[in-house]
Amino acid sequence: MPDTKQRILVVDDELSITEFVSYNLKKEGYEVEVAQDGDTAVKMIEEGHYNLVILDVMLPGIDGYEVLRKIRPTSSVPVLFLSARDTELDKVVGLELGGDDYLAKPFGVHELLARVKVLLRRGAASPQGGESEQDESLEVNGIHVDTAEHSASYKGQEIDLTPREFELLATMMQHAGKVVSRDQLLREAWGWETVVETKTVDTHIKRLRDKLESVGIDPGLIETVRGYGYKLAND
Repeated sequence: MPDTKQRILVVDDELSITEFVSYNLKKEGYEVEVAQDGDTAVKMIEEGHYNLVILDVMLPGIDGYEVLRKIRPTSSVPVLFLSARDTELDKVVGLELGGDDYLAKPFGVHELLARVKVLLRRGAASPQGGESEQDESLEVNGIHVDTAEHSASYKGQEIDLTPREFELLATMMQHAGKVVSRDQLLREAWGWETVVETKTVDTHIKRLRDKLESVGIDPGLIETVRGYGYKLAND
């Protein structure tokens, strides 16, 4: 059973969905709250603390994508999109906006719970999904990452990263000084067996560079290897 302090916000305007999802999450020991429109969801996220947001794309008022745009500047809470729209483009849009996973409707309870557990546990696992203690603490060019605590810092200053940004940085630090392809980053950092769109990596790299620069790190530390991938310099 998970820590009872783990709180999940379910955002969907379909009562049958919120009841189904809430019931099964509560059975697993999670605390669950519900919002039925985008504006309410934004307010709840701004005023409360959640370990995960399960967010429908099509909502009354502002849609799920706009909810994510509004909360991302101040919140790194993991977001699992739910949507009846199951095209590759829809998935890419959600992920590039800063979503962490995308589950198409209809879905089964076992798949839902599996996705939830992965998002909640990522902070305690290494970027490659392992539990090796030797990989829990990494340091490259003054950047310190603790995969057990899911924390990153530079010269004692915390780097505020989303779960995807953290996993991307930790994976690149494990391969510091080596070129890593976009496909490899998708597989190792986020566990994608099927590559959806390599532009997703490029978008997250840009965001990661911005976060590094905000704490005084040269964003050029992450080098672009044209036509292949990226390399984290290891001077």
